[in-house]
Amino acid sequence: MQFEVWAPGAARVTLHCEGAERALARDPERAGWWTGEAEAGDGARYGFAVDEGPVLPDPRSRRQPDGPDGPSAVVDQGRYGWRAPWAGRGLPGAVLYELHVGTYTREGTLDAAAERLGHLVELGITHVELMPLCPFPGRHGWGYEGVSLWAVHEPYGGPEALKRFVDRAHELGLGVVLDVVHNHLGPSGNHLPAFGPYFTDSYHTPWGAAVNLDAPGSDEVRAYLTGSALAWLRDYRLDGLRLDAVHALHDSRALHFLEELSAAVDALADETGRPLFLIAESDLGDPRVVTPRADHGLGLHAQWNDDFHHALHTALTGESQGYYGDFARAPLAALAKTLTNGFFHDGTYSTFRGRTHGRPLDRTRISAHRLLGYAQTHDQIGNRALGDRLSASLSPGLLACAATLVLTAPFTPMLFMGEEWGAGTPWQFFTDHTDPGLAEAVRNGRRREFAAHGWAAEEVPDPQDPTTRDRSCLDWSEPAGGTHARLLAWYRELIALRRAQPDLTDPDLAGVKVAHDEDGRWLAFRRGDVRVAVNLGAEPARIPLGLPGARVLAAWDPVEPPDAEGALRLPGESCVVLTQA
Repeated sequence: MQFEVWAPGAARVTLHCEGAERALARDPERAGWWTGEAEAGDGARYGFAVDEGPVLPDPRSRRQPDGPDGPSAVVDQGRYGWRAPWAGRGLPGAVLYELHVGTYTREGTLDAAAERLGHLVELGITHVELMPLCPFPGRHGWGYEGVSLWAVHEPYGGPEALKRFVDRAHELGLGVVLDVVHNHLGPSGNHLPAFGPYFTDSYHTPWGAAVNLDAPGSDEVRAYLTGSALAWLRDYRLDGLRLDAVHALHDSRALHFLEELSAAVDALADETGRPLFLIAESDLGDPRVVTPRADHGLGLHAQWNDDFHHALHTALTGESQGYYGDFARAPLAALAKTLTNGFFHDGTYSTFRGRTHGRPLDRTRISAHRLLGYAQTHDQIGNRALGDRLSASLSPGLLACAATLVLTAPFTPMLFMGEEWGAGTPWQFFTDHTDPGLAEAVRNGRRREFAAHGWAAEEVPDPQDPTTRDRSCLDWSEPAGGTHARLLAWYRELIALRRAQPDLTDPDLAGVKVAHDEDGRWLAFRRGDVRVAVNLGAEPARIPLGLPGARVLAAWDPVEPPDAEGALRLPGESCVVLTQA
């Protein structure tokens, strides 16, 4: 088979394959590339040595059976026999479910997760969003320190297990989205600098060296990232990718990398006849991220909307530390603004940043489905000191209100695993670094970070302690009874209602009308003929809906229809969805 590697600064590159050594030749057609042939079938181990250096894994390795530092293995992508014919499933009308393979089940594998997909079908989910799967040191971790951007973490089951997972999901009608990290790699197990200028000193990220998107050699680095993205979508039949922290992709070129990537994904969608999409995590508050390329945007198909989350979180919890401070002054007003305008920071002053932030979103040109709305994510739970979910501090009624606001809002809703039954397990930050120095640095850094917020070091879970991961695994006995079962039934009812009521999937932000009372702690909004009301206060609230004779579609607590004056009396910490009679 043909082997190739990009190593532009090398004087000599050697292929080591199954105990044999062979010098590669420069490719006369592609500057910096080295090529050669060797006998190798599926599973054959190999690596490259640059200028008589150590044998390193292939930057485009499809499999790392012994971890990031071990040899690569050949993968025959045509070997797997796909069972499920799949025409694809696009983003409009979707309900996403963020899932971490290592803690979704106690086993922590793709095969074990696949056995639990029936739960998501019964819930009404349309797409599973998998947290990163690229290889990283050790067995357990979040996945955001992965390397080998074309491979699947071996303890999860490797590439064949991912294909089995996707196949099973498609058999059940579920789309699959993968979280990928392009803004940094490693640091542990990252051997790319030995091959070429994959990174640059011109910029810095919170996680390490910035990827080279605009300096000399960046053409090949961009092709490396784009090729990886297309490989996930093509070889594993994925339906979309979530791009981690795109605001950390520093690119000064006229054609931004994200625009280039979105064009490549759209071309692959045309080629395969399947709808494919990209979802950004963006802190920019910039509508151009999700504006089509034809309208001079970057052309990504959607982005996470943290503004909606922050407004909802402060309204539910009253928290005001850090970035929540911008929303906590009037949380219901902030929530109302995001429901009607998408972004809260649209050129407004941010006290957290000490400057104005964001720009307005054109509601007449950008569909609301391009913004993802959520009450909880891996970040917003796991980056708390104790990894505590909303269920650790809120009443069942307020959890039901959170679900109602997420699942009836104009955005594409997303849930975090276990949220649907108010999971009692935390989801904490955990690592399994094999480098003792890095492990200690992560442990101490975590403690210093939360010491600044008043946490004692011994109260912050040790990321390296295996019990931290174990505590974070879902308890699948919980959904069977009590408040957990009631909340799960409410999520199912709301998702079914969203599917049955066309007004709830109308992507027109300009059509959303909101009323709220900051002191009374209630908020109501209209989407076509549907009315949604939540009472976050402890006492019953009289809400002037102006809709006499409305019919109740779903209610957390028993509630009478609005009276003759159109006023609704809603119990404390409760919620209701109504329609015109």
